Amino acid sequence: MPFLDLQRQMGLDMDRWLLRQSTAQPYGNAGACHAFEREWVECGHGLGQTRARRECRPEYEDFMECMHRTKLAARLKKILEQRDKMIKEGKYVPPDYHSSQQEPKP
Repeated sequence: MPFLDLQRQMGLDMDRWLLRQSTAQPYGNAGACHAFEREWVECGHGLGQTRARRECRPEYEDFMECMHRTKLAARLKKILEQRDKMIKEGKYVPPDYHSSQQEPKP
């Protein structure tokens, strides 16, 4: 820590860029993925980088899923592909309110 805390005096927060969810949040609420990040950091604390990568992989994957939602997007894509396939085969007809051909409401 420097003798003069220039970051705080200038209103900068350069040291917390690694922990995205741990920074100060509006209204004092915790970030959406704060719990996952905390589990990941607690798991890897004191292990060293090599061991932490191997032993804390589930916690890291949970944190990354919470941040980026890649598995959720892939699942949604599969569901929509299945829906389109069933519509094409004639096994499923979407309700009227799912199409843009509704009558306009007054």
